[in-house]
Amino acid sequence: MTRRAYIYFALTFLLGVVVGGAGVFYYAWHWGHWRHGFSKERVVRRLSKDLKLSDEQVQQLNHIYDDSEKQYGQLQQQIEPQAQALRQQTTDRIRKILNPDQAPKFEEIVRRREEERMRRRRGP
Repeated sequence: MTRRAYIYFALTFLLGVVVGGAGVFYYAWHWGHWRHGFSKERVVRRLSKDLKLSDEQVQQLNHIYDDSEKQYGQLQQQIEPQAQALRQQTTDRIRKILNPDQAPKFEEIVRRREEERMRRRRGP
């Protein structure tokens, strides 16, 4: 093979690596594999570093986030029945427009969606 053929081969290989890497990155980002949920520790650590908080301020910040988390949990408990009713109503309305061939596939989608929702509520 000539030198030019080796260069074309190498460039093609590098282009494949770049395109493949970009595809993997897009897939993982789009489907949430590289996103992090809220982490109080990560936020406190970042604010501590960026704002140069004192130890007392860090303790106060932790207390603020603990209180907020508690209130958020109470709020979620209050609205969960309404949210569940709305999800059920939406699912029922969709079921009514489906033909018999589509219904089993939709039930599988609903089942997977509910499993994912429960997994997110339980946490990692």
